[in-house]
Amino acid sequence: MATYVISDIHGCFYELQTMLDRIGLTEKDRLILAGDYIDRGSQSPEVMRWLLTRPANVVPIKGNHDAEFAEYVRLMQQVDLKNDLKTDPDSSEDAKLLLDCVLYLIKRQSAAWLLYFDYYGTVSDLIGHKKVTFGEMCRWADMIDELPYHEHFRARGRECVAVHAGYCEDETLIRGKYGSLNEFCLYARDDALEIGGIEGGMIIAGHTPTISNETRFYTGGRVFCHHDTDKDCIFYDIDCGCVFRSVYPSGTMACLRADDEEIFYL
Repeated sequence: MATYVISDIHGCFYELQTMLDRIGLTEKDRLILAGDYIDRGSQSPEVMRWLLTRPANVVPIKGNHDAEFAEYVRLMQQVDLKNDLKTDPDSSEDAKLLLDCVLYLIKRQSAAWLLYFDYYGTVSDLIGHKKVTFGEMCRWADMIDELPYHEHFRARGRECVAVHAGYCEDETLIRGKYGSLNEFCLYARDDALEIGGIEGGMIIAGHTPTISNETRFYTGGRVFCHHDTDKDCIFYDIDCGCVFRSVYPSGTMACLRADDEEIFYL
């Protein structure tokens, strides 16, 4: 049995399925998905529907884009109930009316935090162009809420943690900057290297695309690997920017096989 990790799918459903064919995933193997299934890519509905009916050997972890999408849906639910709209969950027309109501209320209230509602335009696209119903979006949000923030396993004699952004063994190190370990797991970037990690372990994360030359994780679209000699901890960033390949041709989807640290690219 092998353990594979893929991160930051971002609606790239075709690429995900092609990668699974490439690695020859079997029922005896385990596939860990390290978050960010939605936003940016054109096939977010296909990815989310596949996750709802995923095989038993697929272990999804929560990413920041997923958590934020679930928050948008919860806000829409509150508006629906508070205004007694009686939205038909199976009607795409009712979903559009609900979205228009939410956007109108946000404009009226001008609350700063509400201005980030549907930051990537995903909800508007799902409802307006993909004709996704509000009921289906609620089912996706329910699934996201149940996802763990990290997955622990052993490989190559090391304790391994698959996580979206970063993992910190000592929570006292993140106090003051992050509200909780869960927040660190979703949003850490440089801190994932500087204060994150586990003694003698391995962290496999994504979150920061390695095609961005403005970050220390830049590799031109290959997997980033760093060895913290003080902790003897190996850190991998496997978000190689697949969804950005129309802008950055070097962007790829990467898959790490933890058992021998072999990397597959698509």
